[in-house]
Amino acid sequence: MRTYFILVVAVIIAGCSGTKDIAVLTPEEHFNYAMEFYNDEDFEEAINEFQTILLQHPGSTINDDAQYYLGMAYFSREQFLLGAYEYSKLIRDIPASPFVPESQFMLSECYYQLSPPYQLDQVYTKKAIDEFQAFIDFFPVNPKVEEAENKIKEMNKKLAKKEYESAVIYEKIEYFNASIQYYDHLISTYHDTEFAPMAFYNKIRILMDKDRISEALRDITEFLNRYPKNENAAELAKIQDQILSN
Repeated sequence: MRTYFILVVAVIIAGCSGTKDIAVLTPEEHFNYAMEFYNDEDFEEAINEFQTILLQHPGSTINDDAQYYLGMAYFSREQFLLGAYEYSKLIRDIPASPFVPESQFMLSECYYQLSPPYQLDQVYTKKAIDEFQAFIDFFPVNPKVEEAENKIKEMNKKLAKKEYESAVIYEKIEYFNASIQYYDHLISTYHDTEFAPMAFYNKIRILMDKDRISEALRDITEFLNRYPKNENAAELAKIQDQILSN
């Protein structure tokens, strides 16, 4: 029994001997120690160490490094709201840091990852669009601008689809004024998506059905100016001719 006890104590001592005493580390050494966990994808331990660095060395030169990689560790664990908070904190508190452009992009990326299917609430989609646009505005020559622009287009398409489907539902239940309002908002806000001409066409069809001929004629003229090669252009041009000939 005594031999077993000695062996257990020896194992514990051996295990403890491999643990670093972070109290004696410089900020740079502590950061390198944290990065060992990060590079080994032990993100939970990396998060603990980055947080300790920020608490123990708030004014050090590696403060922004620790802040950035804390955000990256949360992002890698798909804890996107926590990641967004850390990136925002870096941008707000250390505006001169060289990590600010990448932090702005990653802040946008966190909200992008939180963006749900179009049927659900799109608050994170809108946040992602706003943050990507801020990234483009503040860092227009950054190599990731094109990626940001493409993701904005992707999310605008999602928002346009949600708006379109809402308009269609109102149309089906014969709430035509509400449907027209949704179509109008889509046309003005998401004019560069594929749903804009679809919304325009549906709105014109409703106006014609409701004998709102002057409004329909106005929208047909605008539709043909905007989308002369659209698949519905020939049909609407024919309707336009019929209206004008009467």
